[in-house]
Amino acid sequence: MPQLLDLFRVMVRIRAFEDAAEAASQGGVSWGGAATDKVADVRVKGPLHLSTGQEAVPAGVCAHLRATDLLTSTHRGHGHTLAKGADPTRMMCELFGRARGYNGGKGGSMHIADFSIGMLGANGVVADGLPIAVGAAHALKLQHLDAIAVGFVGDGALNRGPFFEALNWARVFRLPVLFVCEDNRISATTPSAAMTAGENAASRRAEAMDIPALRVDGNDVEAVSAAAARLTAEVRSGQGPRLLHAITYRLKGHVSVDAAAYRDAAEVESALKNDPIANARERLKAQGLGPAAERIEREARDEIAVAVATATNAPPPAAEAAYADVITAGQGVWQ
Repeated sequence: MPQLLDLFRVMVRIRAFEDAAEAASQGGVSWGGAATDKVADVRVKGPLHLSTGQEAVPAGVCAHLRATDLLTSTHRGHGHTLAKGADPTRMMCELFGRARGYNGGKGGSMHIADFSIGMLGANGVVADGLPIAVGAAHALKLQHLDAIAVGFVGDGALNRGPFFEALNWARVFRLPVLFVCEDNRISATTPSAAMTAGENAASRRAEAMDIPALRVDGNDVEAVSAAAARLTAEVRSGQGPRLLHAITYRLKGHVSVDAAAYRDAAEVESALKNDPIANARERLKAQGLGPAAERIEREARDEIAVAVATATNAPPPAAEAAYADVITAGQGVWQ
Protein backbone atom coordinates (compact mmCIF):
# COMPACT_ATOMS: atom_id res chain seq x y z
CA MET A 1 0.00 0.00 0.00
CA PRO A 2 1.24 3.53 -0.73
CA GLN A 3 2.46 5.50 2.26
CA LEU A 4 0.46 8.54 3.37
CA LEU A 5 3.42 10.81 2.63
CA ASP A 6 3.44 9.66 -1.00
CA LEU A 7 -0.29 10.21 -1.33
CA PHE A 8 0.09 13.63 0.28
CA ARG A 9 2.76 14.55 -2.28
CA VAL A 10 0.33 13.90 -5.14
CA MET A 11 -2.47 15.83 -3.47
CA VAL A 12 -0.47 18.98 -2.76
CA ARG A 13 0.97 18.91 -6.27
CA ILE A 14 -2.56 18.92 -7.67
CA ARG A 15 -3.63 21.71 -5.30
CA ALA A 16 -0.61 23.84 -6.22
CA PHE A 17 -1.39 23.40 -9.92
CA GLU A 18 -5.05 24.29 -9.50
CA ASP A 19 -4.29 27.34 -7.35
CA ALA A 20 -1.79 28.66 -9.89
CA ALA A 21 -4.09 27.99 -12.84
CA GLU A 22 -6.95 29.69 -11.03
CA ALA A 23 -4.87 32.82 -10.40
CA ALA A 24 -3.71 32.87 -14.02
CA SER A 25 -7.28 32.58 -15.26
CA GLN A 26 -8.29 35.60 -13.19
CA GLY A 27 -5.32 37.76 -14.05
CA GLY A 28 -3.68 37.04 -10.72
CA VAL A 29 -6.47 38.55 -8.60
CA SER A 30 -9.44 37.16 -6.75
CA TRP A 31 -12.66 37.33 -8.75
CA GLY A 32 -15.97 38.67 -7.49
CA GLY A 33 -15.35 42.39 -7.02
CA ALA A 34 -16.09 45.31 -9.30
CA ALA A 35 -14.85 45.35 -12.87
CA THR A 36 -12.04 47.71 -11.87
CA ASP A 37 -10.63 44.97 -9.60
CA LYS A 38 -9.76 42.80 -12.59
CA VAL A 39 -6.54 43.07 -14.52
CA ALA A 40 -5.78 42.33 -18.15
CA ASP A 41 -3.21 39.62 -17.43
CA VAL A 42 -5.51 36.64 -17.99
CA ARG A 43 -3.19 33.94 -19.25
CA VAL A 44 -5.36 30.82 -19.25
CA LYS A 45 -7.16 30.41 -22.56
CA GLY A 46 -10.72 29.12 -22.48
CA PRO A 47 -12.84 27.68 -19.64
CA LEU A 48 -11.11 26.34 -16.53
CA HIS A 49 -12.85 23.80 -14.31
CA LEU A 50 -10.98 23.29 -11.04
CA SER A 51 -10.86 20.12 -8.94
CA THR A 52 -9.82 21.93 -5.74
CA GLY A 53 -10.98 19.91 -2.74
CA GLN A 54 -11.21 16.61 -4.63
CA GLU A 55 -7.50 15.75 -4.61
CA ALA A 56 -7.80 12.62 -2.46
CA VAL A 57 -9.75 10.75 -5.14
CA PRO A 58 -7.23 10.84 -8.03
CA ALA A 59 -4.32 10.47 -5.60
CA GLY A 60 -5.81 7.39 -3.95
CA VAL A 61 -6.95 5.76 -7.18
CA CYS A 62 -3.95 6.43 -9.40
CA ALA A 63 -1.57 5.16 -6.73
CA HIS A 64 -2.70 1.69 -7.81
CA LEU A 65 -2.37 2.18 -11.56
CA ARG A 66 0.54 1.25 -13.77
CA ALA A 67 1.89 3.24 -16.69
CA THR A 68 0.29 0.67 -19.01
CA ASP A 69 -3.16 1.15 -17.48
CA LEU A 70 -5.47 3.48 -19.36
CA LEU A 71 -7.49 6.37 -18.01
CA THR A 72 -10.19 8.75 -19.18
CA SER A 73 -11.16 11.92 -17.40
CA THR A 74 -13.77 14.66 -17.26
CA HIS A 75 -13.92 18.40 -17.90
CA ARG A 76 -12.54 18.71 -14.34
CA GLY A 77 -9.52 16.56 -15.06
CA HIS A 78 -6.27 18.26 -14.01
CA GLY A 79 -6.02 16.14 -10.86
CA HIS A 80 -6.50 12.87 -12.72
CA THR A 81 -3.93 13.85 -15.33
CA LEU A 82 -1.29 14.85 -12.79
CA ALA A 83 -1.91 11.78 -10.62
CA LYS A 84 -1.42 9.55 -13.68
CA GLY A 85 2.03 11.08 -14.19
CA ALA A 86 1.64 13.93 -16.67
CA ASP A 87 4.13 16.78 -16.89
CA PRO A 88 2.72 19.88 -15.10
CA THR A 89 4.77 22.24 -17.27
CA ARG A 90 3.31 20.87 -20.50
CA MET A 91 -0.13 20.97 -18.88
CA MET A 92 0.28 24.62 -17.88
CA CYS A 93 1.55 25.45 -21.36
CA GLU A 94 -1.62 23.92 -22.78
CA LEU A 95 -3.78 26.02 -20.47
CA PHE A 96 -1.85 29.12 -21.56
CA GLY A 97 -2.31 28.27 -25.25
CA ARG A 98 1.40 27.67 -25.86
CA ALA A 99 2.98 25.52 -28.55
CA ARG A 100 4.78 23.42 -25.92
CA GLY A 101 1.46 22.24 -24.49
CA TYR A 102 0.19 18.70 -24.77
CA ASN A 103 -2.11 19.67 -27.65
CA GLY A 104 0.17 22.30 -29.10
CA GLY A 105 -1.74 24.97 -27.23
CA LYS A 106 -4.88 24.37 -29.29
CA GLY A 107 -6.89 22.08 -27.01
CA GLY A 108 -6.96 23.84 -23.69
CA SER A 109 -7.87 22.59 -20.24
CA MET A 110 -10.52 20.02 -21.21
CA HIS A 111 -8.58 18.08 -23.84
CA ILE A 112 -5.21 17.22 -22.29
CA ALA A 113 -3.98 13.73 -23.17
CA ASP A 114 -0.70 11.83 -22.85
CA PHE A 115 -0.82 8.35 -24.35
CA SER A 116 2.74 7.63 -23.11
CA ILE A 117 1.39 7.37 -19.54
CA GLY A 118 -1.97 5.90 -20.50
CA MET A 119 -3.90 9.17 -20.16
CA LEU A 120 -6.39 8.96 -23.03
CA GLY A 121 -7.75 12.43 -22.42
CA ALA A 122 -10.08 14.67 -20.54
CA ASN A 123 -13.52 15.25 -22.01
CA GLY A 124 -15.72 18.32 -22.14
CA VAL A 125 -18.89 16.28 -22.72
CA VAL A 126 -20.43 15.06 -19.47
CA ALA A 127 -20.24 11.24 -19.12
CA ASP A 128 -18.65 10.70 -22.54
CA GLY A 129 -15.31 9.67 -21.08
CA LEU A 130 -16.88 6.43 -19.84
CA PRO A 131 -17.68 4.89 -23.25
CA ILE A 132 -14.09 5.68 -24.25
CA ALA A 133 -12.80 3.91 -21.14
CA VAL A 134 -15.03 0.93 -21.90
CA GLY A 135 -13.81 0.82 -25.50
CA ALA A 136 -10.24 0.91 -24.25
CA ALA A 137 -10.98 -1.88 -21.78
CA HIS A 138 -12.51 -3.99 -24.55
CA ALA A 139 -9.38 -3.48 -26.65
CA LEU A 140 -7.22 -4.56 -23.72
CA LYS A 141 -9.29 -7.71 -23.31
CA LEU A 142 -9.22 -8.60 -27.01
CA GLN A 143 -5.44 -8.20 -27.03
CA HIS A 144 -5.03 -10.22 -23.82
CA LEU A 145 -3.02 -7.38 -22.28
CA ASP A 146 -2.24 -7.25 -18.58
CA ALA A 147 -3.74 -3.82 -18.00
CA ILE A 148 -6.99 -2.19 -16.94
CA ALA A 149 -8.89 0.96 -17.85
CA VAL A 150 -10.24 3.54 -15.42
CA GLY A 151 -12.99 6.03 -16.21
CA PHE A 152 -13.57 9.01 -13.92
CA VAL A 153 -17.00 10.63 -13.88
CA GLY A 154 -18.86 13.15 -11.74
CA ASP A 155 -22.24 12.75 -10.06
CA GLY A 156 -23.71 15.16 -12.60
CA ALA A 157 -23.29 12.42 -15.20
CA LEU A 158 -25.37 9.80 -13.41
CA ASN A 159 -28.55 10.61 -15.33
CA ARG A 160 -26.97 10.71 -18.78
CA GLY A 161 -27.29 7.91 -21.30
CA PRO A 162 -23.55 7.29 -21.82
CA PHE A 163 -23.20 6.42 -18.14
CA PHE A 164 -25.75 3.61 -18.39
CA GLU A 165 -24.53 2.43 -21.79
CA ALA A 166 -20.94 2.24 -20.59
CA LEU A 167 -21.76 0.27 -17.45
CA ASN A 168 -24.04 -2.09 -19.36
CA TRP A 169 -21.44 -2.86 -22.06
CA ALA A 170 -18.71 -3.33 -19.47
CA ARG A 171 -20.79 -5.84 -17.50
CA VAL A 172 -22.10 -7.76 -20.50
CA PHE A 173 -18.57 -8.34 -21.79
CA ARG A 174 -16.95 -8.58 -18.34
CA LEU A 175 -14.40 -5.92 -19.17
CA PRO A 176 -11.36 -4.88 -17.09
CA VAL A 177 -12.57 -1.41 -16.20
CA LEU A 178 -12.94 0.54 -12.98
CA PHE A 179 -15.50 3.33 -12.90
CA VAL A 180 -14.78 6.10 -10.39
CA CYS A 181 -17.57 8.50 -9.48
CA GLU A 182 -16.27 11.67 -7.88
CA ASP A 183 -19.47 12.65 -6.12
CA ASN A 184 -18.96 16.32 -5.23
CA ARG A 185 -22.73 16.66 -4.74
CA ILE A 186 -23.28 19.45 -7.22
CA SER A 187 -23.92 19.43 -10.97
CA ALA A 188 -22.53 22.70 -12.33
CA THR A 189 -24.61 25.09 -10.17
CA THR A 190 -27.44 22.76 -9.05
CA PRO A 191 -27.26 20.37 -6.06
CA SER A 192 -27.35 16.87 -7.54
CA ALA A 193 -29.81 15.55 -4.97
CA ALA A 194 -32.51 17.82 -6.38
CA MET A 195 -32.44 16.09 -9.76
CA THR A 196 -31.06 12.60 -9.16
CA ALA A 197 -33.40 9.87 -8.00
CA GLY A 198 -32.29 7.36 -5.40
CA GLU A 199 -29.95 7.47 -2.44
CA ASN A 200 -26.29 6.66 -3.15
CA ALA A 201 -27.18 6.87 -6.81
CA ALA A 202 -23.82 5.90 -8.31
CA SER A 203 -23.50 2.74 -6.22
CA ARG A 204 -27.14 1.72 -6.69
CA ARG A 205 -27.04 2.22 -10.45
CA ALA A 206 -23.93 0.06 -10.71
CA GLU A 207 -25.36 -2.67 -8.49
CA ALA A 208 -28.55 -2.70 -10.59
CA MET A 209 -26.34 -3.81 -13.48
CA ASP A 210 -24.63 -6.45 -11.35
CA ILE A 211 -21.46 -4.38 -10.99
CA PRO A 212 -20.07 -4.48 -7.43
CA ALA A 213 -19.54 -1.04 -5.94
CA LEU A 214 -17.79 0.44 -2.93
CA ARG A 215 -18.76 3.72 -1.30
CA VAL A 216 -15.96 5.63 0.39
CA ASP A 217 -15.17 8.96 2.05
CA GLY A 218 -13.55 10.74 -0.88
CA ASN A 219 -11.84 13.24 1.44
CA ASP A 220 -9.91 10.49 3.23
CA VAL A 221 -7.02 9.65 0.91
CA GLU A 222 -6.06 6.51 2.83
CA ALA A 223 -9.63 5.21 2.63
CA VAL A 224 -9.75 5.93 -1.10
CA SER A 225 -6.42 4.18 -1.58
CA ALA A 226 -7.56 1.09 0.34
CA ALA A 227 -10.80 0.88 -1.65
CA ALA A 228 -8.98 1.40 -4.95
CA ALA A 229 -6.45 -1.30 -4.03
CA ARG A 230 -9.25 -3.80 -3.50
CA LEU A 231 -11.21 -2.89 -6.62
CA THR A 232 -8.25 -2.67 -9.01
CA ALA A 233 -7.07 -6.08 -7.79
CA GLU A 234 -10.50 -7.56 -8.52
CA VAL A 235 -10.59 -5.98 -11.98
CA ARG A 236 -7.06 -7.20 -12.78
CA SER A 237 -7.96 -10.74 -11.73
CA GLY A 238 -10.65 -10.93 -14.42
CA GLN A 239 -13.69 -10.49 -12.20
CA GLY A 240 -15.17 -7.82 -14.45
CA PRO A 241 -15.98 -4.14 -13.91
CA ARG A 242 -16.20 -2.40 -10.57
CA LEU A 243 -17.34 1.04 -9.40
CA LEU A 244 -15.86 3.25 -6.70
CA HIS A 245 -18.26 5.86 -5.33
CA ALA A 246 -16.19 8.55 -3.61
CA ILE A 247 -18.07 11.26 -1.70
CA THR A 248 -16.14 14.54 -1.84
CA TYR A 249 -16.73 18.27 -2.23
CA ARG A 250 -15.80 20.86 -4.83
CA LEU A 251 -14.45 23.85 -2.93
CA LYS A 252 -14.56 26.20 -5.93
CA GLY A 253 -17.27 27.30 -8.33
CA HIS A 254 -18.20 25.50 -11.52
CA VAL A 255 -15.51 27.45 -13.37
CA SER A 256 -12.58 29.44 -12.04
CA VAL A 257 -14.30 32.81 -12.39
CA ASP A 258 -17.45 31.62 -10.60
CA ALA A 259 -17.65 32.82 -6.98
CA ALA A 260 -20.27 30.09 -6.27
CA ALA A 261 -22.48 32.52 -4.37
CA TYR A 262 -25.40 30.14 -4.95
CA ARG A 263 -23.99 27.73 -2.35
CA ASP A 264 -25.12 27.70 1.25
CA ALA A 265 -22.48 29.47 3.37
CA ALA A 266 -22.76 26.99 6.23
CA GLU A 267 -22.26 24.09 3.84
CA VAL A 268 -19.10 25.65 2.42
CA GLU A 269 -17.76 26.42 5.89
CA SER A 270 -18.30 22.80 6.91
CA ALA A 271 -16.57 21.56 3.76
CA LEU A 272 -13.54 23.78 4.36
CA LYS A 273 -13.12 22.10 7.75
CA ASN A 274 -12.97 18.74 5.96
CA ASP A 275 -10.29 19.64 3.42
CA PRO A 276 -8.59 16.36 2.36
CA ILE A 277 -5.14 17.95 2.33
CA ALA A 278 -5.56 19.46 5.78
CA ASN A 279 -6.80 16.11 7.07
CA ALA A 280 -3.79 14.28 5.67
CA ARG A 281 -1.41 16.96 6.98
CA GLU A 282 -2.75 16.51 10.52
CA ARG A 283 -2.26 12.76 10.31
CA LEU A 284 1.32 13.25 9.14
CA LYS A 285 1.98 15.63 12.03
CA ALA A 286 0.63 13.02 14.43
CA GLN A 287 3.13 10.55 12.94
CA GLY A 288 6.00 12.99 13.47
CA LEU A 289 6.18 13.79 9.75
CA GLY A 290 5.07 17.41 9.93
CA PRO A 291 8.43 18.83 8.72
CA ALA A 292 8.47 16.40 5.79
CA ALA A 293 4.95 17.47 4.84
CA GLU A 294 5.93 21.13 4.94
CA ARG A 295 8.92 20.45 2.70
CA ILE A 296 6.77 18.56 0.21
CA GLU A 297 4.29 21.44 0.04
CA ARG A 298 7.09 23.94 -0.61
CA GLU A 299 8.51 21.73 -3.34
CA ALA A 300 5.10 21.44 -4.98
CA ARG A 301 4.60 25.21 -5.01
CA ASP A 302 8.12 25.76 -6.36
CA GLU A 303 7.61 23.19 -9.12
CA ILE A 304 4.35 24.76 -10.25
CA ALA A 305 5.86 28.27 -10.09
CA VAL A 306 8.45 27.08 -12.60
CA ALA A 307 5.67 25.64 -14.77
CA VAL A 308 3.85 28.99 -14.73
CA ALA A 309 7.01 30.92 -15.57
CA THR A 310 7.80 28.54 -18.42
CA ALA A 311 4.28 28.74 -19.82
CA THR A 312 4.25 32.52 -19.53
CA ASN A 313 7.41 32.85 -21.62
CA ALA A 314 6.73 30.04 -24.09
CA PRO A 315 5.77 30.93 -27.67
CA PRO A 316 2.22 30.49 -28.98
CA PRO A 317 1.52 28.06 -31.84
CA ALA A 318 2.70 29.14 -35.25
CA ALA A 319 -0.02 30.33 -37.61
CA GLU A 320 0.41 27.29 -39.86
CA ALA A 321 -0.40 25.02 -36.89
CA ALA A 322 -4.06 25.92 -37.45
CA TYR A 323 -4.01 23.51 -40.38
CA ALA A 324 -2.41 20.63 -38.48
CA ASP A 325 -4.35 17.90 -36.62
CA VAL A 326 -7.44 18.55 -38.75
CA ILE A 327 -9.42 15.57 -39.98
CA THR A 328 -10.62 15.65 -43.58
CA ALA A 329 -12.72 13.16 -45.51
CA GLY A 330 -10.64 13.48 -48.66
CA GLN A 331 -10.02 16.00 -51.36
CA GLY A 332 -13.09 17.41 -53.02
CA VAL A 333 -15.56 16.28 -50.37
CA TRP A 334 -16.11 19.73 -48.92
CA GLN A 335 -17.24 22.31 -51.43
